[in-house]
Amino acid sequence: MNNGVLWGIDLGGTKIEGVILDTLNQNKILFRERVPTEASKGYTHVLNQVKHLFDSMVAHQGTPPTTLGIGTPGTLIPSTGLMKNSNAVALNGKPMRDDLSQLLDIQIEMANDANCFALAEAKLGVVKELYPEAKVVFGVILGTGVGGGLVVNGQVINGHHSIGGEWGHSLLPGFEGRQCFCGKTGDNESILSGPSLEWYYHQQTGVQKELKEIVALARSKSDHVAVQTLQRLTSGFAQAISVVINIIDPDVIVIGGGVGNIDELYSDGRAAINQHMFNHDFQAAMVKPALGDSAGVFGAAFLTEN
Repeated sequence: MNNGVLWGIDLGGTKIEGVILDTLNQNKILFRERVPTEASKGYTHVLNQVKHLFDSMVAHQGTPPTTLGIGTPGTLIPSTGLMKNSNAVALNGKPMRDDLSQLLDIQIEMANDANCFALAEAKLGVVKELYPEAKVVFGVILGTGVGGGLVVNGQVINGHHSIGGEWGHSLLPGFEGRQCFCGKTGDNESILSGPSLEWYYHQQTGVQKELKEIVALARSKSDHVAVQTLQRLTSGFAQAISVVINIIDPDVIVIGGGVGNIDELYSDGRAAINQHMFNHDFQAAMVKPALGDSAGVFGAAFLTEN
């Protein structure tokens, strides 16, 4: 942190966003800007896009920070310093933190997008607003992919392999799913993601529909496969999240991503958690996020707070 000012950059598959926050003035936004990632132009181009954005931030603020937080769409492997599992595939296998640190001449704190999401909602978003005493926060991403991030006492838990909270690729017994990009078949992402739910409906009917249409049909009770698909989401989510609850017992679970907007997760899904957790009495808060697509860049900034 630099005199109460936090700097963060969120490196996404399509855009790179930067923010400067004044923590001494209720996290007032001093600067915010986006540039396209343009990952198809290659790794060096992506690094130069980050530098272009960082230079704009420095020009606005006058002096550079001591530390910059960066949220990434993949994971940095601690033992090698290389990136993996990024949907911006140009980053995979590259020493991005080291390269950016050298290019920008600055110390960098880095975490994946799910961890940044969880940290932002804990420090600035819905948890800060409604549950300020919460100590353990689990952030869920349910969208095109499935992931998770764990924050304890305001700190991201990365773990020895930098996969702390990486809930999306745990196996979900009792459900058949398509093969995930990670190589597994039947993990949370291959069953609970939006494309995977659409895949399931198509497998059962031979008809391709978007998830929002499937959910509408399920609610109208006019399509029994749509009903099954929605039940697959709520029951599968309950079983999958119960493992997290049994291990870390979070005070608050924040569910982001497009699938996380489906209200049945918070009614039918919540009720079904009781069947799977240890004491059969789920009482913790389970809520939608407050920051939307801003969470990543705010979380990246908060990586530098301590």
